Amino acid sequence: MTIHFKRPSDWQEPVMIHFWGRIPAGDITEWPGVPMSATEEHPGWYHYRLQDTSRIKMVFSDAAGRQSPDMTREGDGWFAFDTQWQDGPPQPKPEQSAPTAQPDHLQKSTHRPAGAKPAIATLPLGPIEKRTDFREETIYFLLTARFNDGDPSNNFFCRDRICFDANGKAVDPHWRGDFKGLIQRLDYIHDLGFSAIWITPPVENRSGLDYHGYHAYDWTRIDPRLESPDASYQDLINAAHSKGIKIIQDVVINHSCQYGIRGKVHIDHLPIKYYVPQGSQQGQVNHGPYQGHLGNYAWPNRDDIDNPVAPEWYRQRHAADPNGTQPLVDPKTGESVPKPGYNPGRFFGIDVNDLDPEWYHQDGFICGGDWESPFPLQQRHLAGDCIDLATERQNVKEYIVQAISRYLDMGVDALRIDTVKHIERDNLLEYVNAWKEHKPGLFVFGENLVKGYGWGDLGGGDNGPSQIRPWWYTRLGQDPQDPTSGGDSGFPQLDFGLFSTFRDTVSKGTYAGTGQILSMDWIYGNVTELVTFLQNHDVGPDNDFKYRFKGEQWMAAAAYNLLWTARGIPCLYYGEEIEFMRGAPQDVEGEKDTLETTGRAYFGDHLSDEQIGTTQSHPIYRHIQRLNLIRRAVPALQKAQMTQVNEWGSGMSFVRDLSQAQSSRPGNYAVIGLAIGSEQQIDIGNIRPGTYRDAVTGGEIHSDGSLSFRVRANSAGIWVLDGPGKIGTDGVYLN
Repeated sequence: MTIHFKRPSDWQEPVMIHFWGRIPAGDITEWPGVPMSATEEHPGWYHYRLQDTSRIKMVFSDAAGRQSPDMTREGDGWFAFDTQWQDGPPQPKPEQSAPTAQPDHLQKSTHRPAGAKPAIATLPLGPIEKRTDFREETIYFLLTARFNDGDPSNNFFCRDRICFDANGKAVDPHWRGDFKGLIQRLDYIHDLGFSAIWITPPVENRSGLDYHGYHAYDWTRIDPRLESPDASYQDLINAAHSKGIKIIQDVVINHSCQYGIRGKVHIDHLPIKYYVPQGSQQGQVNHGPYQGHLGNYAWPNRDDIDNPVAPEWYRQRHAADPNGTQPLVDPKTGESVPKPGYNPGRFFGIDVNDLDPEWYHQDGFICGGDWESPFPLQQRHLAGDCIDLATERQNVKEYIVQAISRYLDMGVDALRIDTVKHIERDNLLEYVNAWKEHKPGLFVFGENLVKGYGWGDLGGGDNGPSQIRPWWYTRLGQDPQDPTSGGDSGFPQLDFGLFSTFRDTVSKGTYAGTGQILSMDWIYGNVTELVTFLQNHDVGPDNDFKYRFKGEQWMAAAAYNLLWTARGIPCLYYGEEIEFMRGAPQDVEGEKDTLETTGRAYFGDHLSDEQIGTTQSHPIYRHIQRLNLIRRAVPALQKAQMTQVNEWGSGMSFVRDLSQAQSSRPGNYAVIGLAIGSEQQIDIGNIRPGTYRDAVTGGEIHSDGSLSFRVRANSAGIWVLDGPGKIGTDGVYLN
């Protein structure tokens, strides 16, 4: 047979082929193989002819150590990274760009003993349209406004929590990062090994502190504080797709901001430009860029709301009197403003009795123990700037479904749904299923925050019923004590159950107790689709879940080893890769706290041209990078459930078996051993016989039904049946 290979433009000569497993038995090469010959009739292509061969395993490499994954061929073939295997020579077509070059530290390879399997150093992403199973992805989650500033002209200070420097100058705008900055650093996320980016809600917002996107005012428009003339939302989607990265859009269904929905419904308020604090007077407010009053300083009319369905008097004042000095009669009380100390509720508060029942629930605000009961959670308002929508009404449903469907048409690849337990399950599934019908194959997952295992009526010390717990939303049954009474809803959740164990496990340098939550995996509709994490913008695994992870670095590394080898889709919160804002509260706590003191601090300084090299050399960055590479190469780590789970505090072992669900091929069966705090001996039996290779060390063992191996402290053993061998290069925690 003759094997042809197209050399990527960034590969050096000579191009080599290393082959083994030859059928019928014949010569094999020693790493790195033998040179291939240029194919004159097809420039850029190389070939190698194998005599008397019907099947061969191979790896292509170059003089700089770049490599392809392991491959098998039965007959002549033509391989290129952009088209994969073809049976015949390439047909003329438009020039294609070469795969994105990997960082130097991922491209180097070392010589292996004769006949040993080489390390996979690079593994390109396949085309997005062919990656139809979201379990193949890993997710990088970021607050767009806090990630990277590409366009200072669209920066904006919210009127709350402004940071001032020692000279009294306002610094660190809340809306600082933007789509242009994210586009500029897509390569950073790509090189870290992530194939999907989850961004906070990009739709237009209104609130005193709305930089994070969870106070929607207009679902049909992208917030202009994120876009630039040369960097629209469509530009971001296109740029991400060009690098093989999917976009996950965060969606709020449960509530709107406190000012209503532009063009649909208005919530009664007085314009903020007429607000005067007690003891002050109009025109004397000095609050950073908010000079004179607290109205929107970036708009000529100095007002926040441009709602065409607002009363005529409101719309008139919106377009006039930017200084807020002309007397305005409050239509509700008959008093005139501006008036120092006038009821702040008329500017910022909500009277539930005045809400339009066509759009909003009118049952007051959540308080006290209401946080663990379905009715108040799903009928009452979360906060003064999170006003509970009547999601069961057809007009609300049509508005939100149609608005988000437009973004799906633009190319958004998946959705994350906010505040899941605040909407009754069957009602929420109407939205989810409508989007899935609009875009078949769409992946949608939800956020159902719980500070515990989340088993509901199944017990385990849970103080809330199943109807508000994560597992309930992944099922279709109606029995709160029997998850199997209904099948998979197709709506997986963020895995708060597993996360909640981390406070008492990895944060203390142990895996003890983790096995307990994994023993309940059967309660979920499809446990392999849960999105797993160590921290996010709301929670971290320390104390009362309020802080970024502040344990030792080795503890975090051991946590990631578990997340990247256990069932579920791993998700990393921006900055975790360098222990960014370690131990800081995830959100503002004290009355005067500002964002630069929290886990939501601006990250872009670490992504500057001067600092990005330091950022990418951090041990955790390298650790996550290699874990992503390993997971991408082993299908069992992506899609298989966990069996034979065993944990003993300092270690864990389990099996990931995909061989029953898919054809028996390399990578579908793996035996995992993890060690935290100290080196561990792993012994596991009742496994499939055959040759296992460790993706971490490159070791090889022929098993007759059991495996025994040692794992260094805070490392992992990832023994794959007929596996590719070592993947990536050793780091501080994977070696």
